[in-house]
Amino acid sequence: MKNSFRLLFSLLFLLVFLSISAQEKKSNVLKYTKTTVSPKASLQDVTWISGYWRGEAFGGITEEIWSDPLGNSMMFSFKLVADGKVQFYEVGGITEQNNTLLLQLKHFHGDFKGWEEKEETVDFKLVKVEKNRVYFDELTFEKISDTEMNVYVVINDKDESGGEVKFNYIKQ
Repeated sequence: MKNSFRLLFSLLFLLVFLSISAQEKKSNVLKYTKTTVSPKASLQDVTWISGYWRGEAFGGITEEIWSDPLGNSMMFSFKLVADGKVQFYEVGGITEQNNTLLLQLKHFHGDFKGWEEKEETVDFKLVKVEKNRVYFDELTFEKISDTEMNVYVVINDKDESGGEVKFNYIKQ
């Protein structure tokens, strides 16, 4: 009887554990920490991002346009259009610095007034490079195919979703 109780308790514990584990969301982003060292990388690792991409997010249409590598950088522009109006823009790029990559950007309202101070940029240090994924600090590019990619970014890590937003893009 005692062994049956132990077995039943063990099975119940295992079921609860598996249920909780199954409910946890797998994050698609990695965080750059004090102990993180950016890996060696070059723009050749991210050239597949080049092109004109469109998707939907935040109740509107999104565009990202990425240039081919030139001058140790790839530049991009982003636009969100909702209700027929530009909600905001981003302009930035990925640069090769010290044998690794750095993504930097600036935000602008629809009237091109900047969000950040004049000398400020939002920087995303490189965390990891895989065959079809490039992880910057809380921002990941995922190559689905030559004509589709996902971008995952942490917008606000205080809400229940962890703030991770997925942008699915189709190459135009």
